[in-house]
This record gives sequence, structure tokens and C-alpha cells, in this order.
Amino acid sequence: MLRRRIIPCLDVANGRVVKGTRFVDLVDEGDPPELAERYALEGADELVFLDITAAPERRGTLLDIVERTARRAFIPLTVGGGVRSVTDMRRVLRAGADKVSLNTAAVADPTLITRCARRFGRQAVVVAIDARRMAEPAPDGSPRWEVLVRGGRDPVGLDAVAWAERVTSLGAGELLITSIDRDGTQSGYDTALLRAIADRVEVPVIASGGAAGPDDFIAAVLDGGADAVLAASIFHRRIHAIADIKAAMAAAGIPVRLSPEGAA
Repeated sequence: MLRRRIIPCLDVANGRVVKGTRFVDLVDEGDPPELAERYALEGADELVFLDITAAPERRGTLLDIVERTARRAFIPLTVGGGVRSVTDMRRVLRAGADKVSLNTAAVADPTLITRCARRFGRQAVVVAIDARRMAEPAPDGSPRWEVLVRGGRDPVGLDAVAWAERVTSLGAGELLITSIDRDGTQSGYDTALLRAIADRVEVPVIASGGAAGPDDFIAAVLDGGADAVLAASIFHRRIHAIADIKAAMAAAGIPVRLSPEGAA
């Protein structure tokens, strides 16, 4: 079994890391490069940097901050927000990203996924899916989720599971699945959403939205089928250490790369 990854997330607005609940009520959490360096030293497997106001403000990614962040953390870095073209993706990769996350632009023009995958390889293309549970279940009674864009603001009439299948067929090499309902609530990941998607795609799935403690990371993998687990506020606010999360996952039989603190 492949090692499961722990990924701190840097949601960036106006050049600062922020965190809110369900993408609103944002609170300043610090400087992106400083946090990136801290997490790399603490044993994070990767980092995700999301410029969360780029799409709503219809601007490009904050490349100078991406560059400074990449220089401070020598672990894989995924960057999302404001990428609308192959040229935009090239600029972000040149700024130091290893992978680029597409969301709003991919919904507007799904061919962008294929064009980016052909140019840079599908391993560099992550499609982020922000999903919200729908009030009406499917005819068989199972839950359904809809896709939202522009930082979780706008529903677009897409079924999240069907969209996940489509983007992988178009060339996405990885999926970042965020539950809008759980984001920032510390109520646990939506494992039903994760499992519904993980069972239908053959690319790695990153769980996002709702982490409160080690048990949630374990559930995301064992119940949700996630290949990686992303969190923000519990790491920013030092509620839990990456090493402690990994130790709990290892004790549950989940293979992880031990953090420096837990290597002994």
C-alpha cells in the first residue's frame, strides 16, 4: 500500500494565509513562506497553496508569493487560484510549483485540463472540486453533491461525482475534494463524498474540509478511501502536530512517512 500523505493547506488572500468557516469569516493565520518552512520542517509530505481570491477577483496568481514560498519549503508544492490558461500554468510552475490546481477555469473550459496535461504531464494537473451536499438525494436514496466555483460561492449545476469522473478522463492526475459543508467546522471529513468519488476514479484523491483530530485523518483514509489528507486550521493554530497525526495513522495500520519528531 502506498504511503498516505499529510498536506497542510495555505489559503492565501491579500498575500496572507487566512482561514474561515465554509470559505467565509476569514481570519489571518500568518505569512505563507514562514508557514511553509515550518510545515516542511515538521514533516509535511506536501503543501497546497490556494490563492482563494484570484478567481473571484478575476486576476492571476500571486507569483511573487509563490516564489518566496517555494524557496522556503523543499517539499512538493501544489498551487491553485487564477490559472486560466496553459501560459498561466507555465508561469506558476516556473515560480516554483510542482503541480497546479485547476477549479473555476476547468469548469468554464474543461479542455483546459487536457491542454495542460498534454503540455506538462497529467501528474502536474490537480483538479480541485468544491462540493456541497444537495437537499434532494438520488432516486435510490443515496446522497448527491453539487459543484461550486469561485471560492465556493457559485453552484454550476454539475454533479460532483460525475464531474470527478469526467475530469480524470480529460487528464487530471489528482483530485482535491473539499466539502463546503465541512470546511472549517472541525466536524470531520465527508467520508461519504470521498468514498463516492474514490470508488469511481483511478487517480489519487485528497480529502479536504472538516479535520478536527487524528481520528478524522484515519477515517478519511479507511472510510473515505483518500490517498492524502489536507488540513489547515488545526495545523496553523497548533491544535495538533503533524507528527502526532502520522503516529496515530501508523498505529491504525496506515502507512505514512514518519515525521522527524516521530522517526525515533
